[in-house]
Amino acid sequence: MKSVGKCLMSSVVLFFIFMTSSMSQGVSSRPIRLLVAYPPGAATDFNARSIASKFSENSGQSIIVENRPGANGIVATSVLNKANPDGHTLMLVDVAHGANPALYAQLPYDTAKDFEAIVMTTRVPMVMLVHPSLPFKNIQQLVVYAKNNPGKLNYGSAGLGSAMFLAAELFKQAAHIDMVQIAYKGGGPALVELMGGQLPTAFLSLVAGMPQANSGRVRALASTGGQRSSAFPDLPTISESGLAGFEFYLWQAMLSPAGLPGSMVKRLNQDINALLKNPELKERLIQAGNDLMGGSNREATVFIQSEVSRYFGIIKPEMRIH
Repeated sequence: MKSVGKCLMSSVVLFFIFMTSSMSQGVSSRPIRLLVAYPPGAATDFNARSIASKFSENSGQSIIVENRPGANGIVATSVLNKANPDGHTLMLVDVAHGANPALYAQLPYDTAKDFEAIVMTTRVPMVMLVHPSLPFKNIQQLVVYAKNNPGKLNYGSAGLGSAMFLAAELFKQAAHIDMVQIAYKGGGPALVELMGGQLPTAFLSLVAGMPQANSGRVRALASTGGQRSSAFPDLPTISESGLAGFEFYLWQAMLSPAGLPGSMVKRLNQDINALLKNPELKERLIQAGNDLMGGSNREATVFIQSEVSRYFGIIKPEMRIH
């Protein structure tokens, strides 16, 4: 199946078309659809639009970002799966792609066999936010409260398998606490409830969460990165706040359908790596809290496989969707 693979291939193919335009072939006048599995404003959407904008600017190739939220990315990848593998429909996938095999008893594709990992693009730490009315000033205070009041602290998520859910469940395991999930239709609605005081805490990406924290509408306790973000150096990590070794990222990657010729995989990998080094794009992504990744397609394959295995240890069997 070609759904999720073509998804990641979205950005990759975009740049490939530009590179081949300097050759004798020329570029198709058809616009490229870049599928995103989240509403506008989400971290993956922000990064996809940033990449698409710079690519269009450099190549002149029209790229249309198409938001198809739903079913933890399966709606968008199903659209991708039905599209022709001609480079005109692409998708930027994220951490949900790695979690879905553990979350769903059945998927309309085989995550391990139906896609070719081209390259990792970015990773975004999450940030644990609380409403300012709560007494928690740091992670330690929240953990003490949760241990003394099991099941009384709710956290918001964008649903089972979302990055918000995965970060919170990993945090619960690491801290040995019990928090209750309140699922929303996306990170945006959860953030609105958090700012309004109806929701006590949530994990959001630095891209979505820190502007509200800087405005005082929510309080940022710590990030989930392995080290402090260069964009927000005053924000401590959860690892340095008492849970040593804690690390979680909302990662994104480019995939292609399985069977893409090796020469094209290599060229796409090289071109996307080059695009990630564009000074303007690099600054825009880093200022939003992203870490730029890149690397070989083999490294991307190994990373995604390790993430799939990891989430089978986080998503409990009773949580599986049948």
